[in-house]
Amino acid sequence: MPQIVFDKVEKHFGTLQVLPPLDLSLDDGEFTVLVGPSGCGKSTTLRILAGLETLSAGEIYFDGSPISNLEPKDRDIAMVFQDYALYPHMNIARNMSFALRLQRVAKAEIDTKVQKVAEMLNIAHLLHRKPAELSGGQRQRVAMGRALVRDAGTFLFDEPLSNLDAKLRAKMRTELAEMRDSIDKNMVYVTHDQVEAMTLGDRIVVMNNGVIQQQGTPEELFKQPVNKFVAGFIGSPTMNFLNGELASEDGRLAVRGDGFNLPLGDALASRAEKHGDKPVIVGVRPSSFEVGLNGEAPMQLHVAVSEYLGSTSVLVTHCGDAELLVETPSDSPIKAGIKADFHVKTDEIMLFDRHSEERI
Repeated sequence: MPQIVFDKVEKHFGTLQVLPPLDLSLDDGEFTVLVGPSGCGKSTTLRILAGLETLSAGEIYFDGSPISNLEPKDRDIAMVFQDYALYPHMNIARNMSFALRLQRVAKAEIDTKVQKVAEMLNIAHLLHRKPAELSGGQRQRVAMGRALVRDAGTFLFDEPLSNLDAKLRAKMRTELAEMRDSIDKNMVYVTHDQVEAMTLGDRIVVMNNGVIQQQGTPEELFKQPVNKFVAGFIGSPTMNFLNGELASEDGRLAVRGDGFNLPLGDALASRAEKHGDKPVIVGVRPSSFEVGLNGEAPMQLHVAVSEYLGSTSVLVTHCGDAELLVETPSDSPIKAGIKADFHVKTDEIMLFDRHSEERI
């Protein structure tokens, strides 16, 4: 398992720069998730690592050795694609063993590896079938199994769950998490789904327009986002943002805007004082609201929509001209069309510079 280092890697398609100089280090044995919106450069980064795209500048190193001139087959990498890419005329056993047969591995060793991986993925009873006879989830397991039997040093996953329905995606996320814990390999996983990133990654790398915005553990990105983009991308339901101004009130710093006046906790107030009187953006997660005015940051919101989700409800509300999402327990439902009282947990408020969008 090599340590993988991207050193000022760039990618251009003609005059279009898809990846500005990218520096990234992937640790040995780590499950790294590249996440971001469509077009952010995450799949291009993965394809460059796999050797399916040539880089325009820079270098990639495996344990200090440059590999950008190596053919994909010489990089000790196995890849799982979004569209399965199975051979329809071969049964599952032959699909999984195809790369090993090309390498002229002994038949007994191939059978042993295929059987072991098939049992781990719960597809051993399907080895005699053709891909057309399998469900989408089963085909995705076969695609993963084909990569795993190669016993490569690094496994790459390019949005492998995006073609599955919601229930099957949740099940496959669980299976991937279990597989990650049982296989001590480098794994690089690309997705646009932040839920997948949060549940699977040891480390998440958030990208936008080819630039790494922040990297860290799921908890670090959720609790300590460096800018508005990361704060809004990580977390579900997404964070609410309001334009505001800092003001002193009864000797305490607060942030005011259309329909709200929120006092700040001591730690945030100390950082905000250094910001001066510049305009800010207030970030409040939907889970940071509580019903009632018995807190120190009261708000009255007009409830436009109430979405019942089982144990919780998500309310679409309005504060002035802004739309806010509020997450509440569903045992005390709040109906749409009324004004309801809430308060905000002051220690969970975030502030961002309105110009740079960096977190204060």
